[in-house]
Formats: sequence, C-alpha cells, structure tokens
Amino acid sequence: MIITLHLKLLLLFIFISSLTNTSKLVFAKEQYNVSEVCKVTRYPSLCIHSLEPFSLSEGRSLSNWARVGVSVTIGEVKSVQAYLTRLKRQGHFKGRNKVALLDCIETFQYALDELHSSLSVLRRLSKSTFSTQMGDLNAWLSAALTDEDTCLDGFEGNKERKIKLLRNQVLKAYYITSNALALVNKLATTGLGSISDLDP
Repeated sequence: MIITLHLKLLLLFIFISSLTNTSKLVFAKEQYNVSEVCKVTRYPSLCIHSLEPFSLSEGRSLSNWARVGVSVTIGEVKSVQAYLTRLKRQGHFKGRNKVALLDCIETFQYALDELHSSLSVLRRLSKSTFSTQMGDLNAWLSAALTDEDTCLDGFEGNKERKIKLLRNQVLKAYYITSNALALVNKLATTGLGSISDLDP
C-alpha cells in the first residue's frame, strides 16, 4: 500500500515535471521565433523572409539566430559579387561606369572577407571573451556595410536602367547585412543570460 502510494506520487511528480519542461520549451520558441527576433532589425519583412526557412531549427538561441543571419548575408553577398563579375565579363560597362564596377567588385570582396571573419567568431563564442568578440563583430559587420555602401559611390547620379538594376542588387545585400548587424547587437545587449550554447 505504501509502495503503491509512493509510486503514484512519483508518477505524478514526473508528469508535472514533463508539463513544466514542455512549457519552458514552448516559451523559449515563442521568445526567439523569427518574427520576434526580426523586430530589432531595420528591415523586418526582409529579415523574416530570409530567415524563416531556419525558424524550426534555430528558434531557441539568439547566438544561433546571429549565426544564421551572418550566413544568409554571406550567401547574398556572394550572389551579388557573382552578378557584378558577370557584368564585368559581358563588357557593357564603359568609361566611368567600368571603373565604378571594378571598384564595386573589390569592395564586395572586402565585405565578404569581413563577413567570414564574423561567422568564424560566432562559431566559437566564449563567456571569457564575449565582450571582446561582440566588439569585433560590430566592427567587422559595420565595415562590411560601409564597403557595400561605397560600392554605389561611383554610380551616383546615374539613372541608366542597368545601373538601377545593379543598385537594387547591392541595396538588398546592404539591407540583409544591416539586419545581421542588428541581430548581433541584440545578442550583445541581451547578454550571457540569454545564451545556452556558449563554451564555459
């Protein structure tokens, strides 16, 4: 009789514990789902569109979201860089436009290098160097934004259709990079308490 009572109490405790753990998981997913995370960005609709494919696997950790944001940005910058290189090969840009295009390709390579450096840091976050790492990330992502913006300097005032198309491609990469920086800044300001997957 006493054993049966203890067994019932144990089963009740396990049941209540499972309910508690489930509610914690649901809360965590709600807290860090894609819509919630993207609210901190300047371009939330673009953020949701670009990150939504990762929402099921990345929905519980701000550091995961930051990594995904930078990874998506790298993919976008590579795509724009390939587009710019195709324009160069086609040879339709002449004179000042050709010089501006070559500069643009160069600045996008700089941006890509800085984004790769950022992703490398996000893959090895550590509690002991977290503040320094966040500072490095802010510097590199800000530099990538500056490089992407500089790309358009040589085309300023040019309203040709091919330049408008180029500008749209570059601006999309700029907006996605801006969103990645916002996610990293969210990670930095939220602090260590929000992160479950840091090294000791």
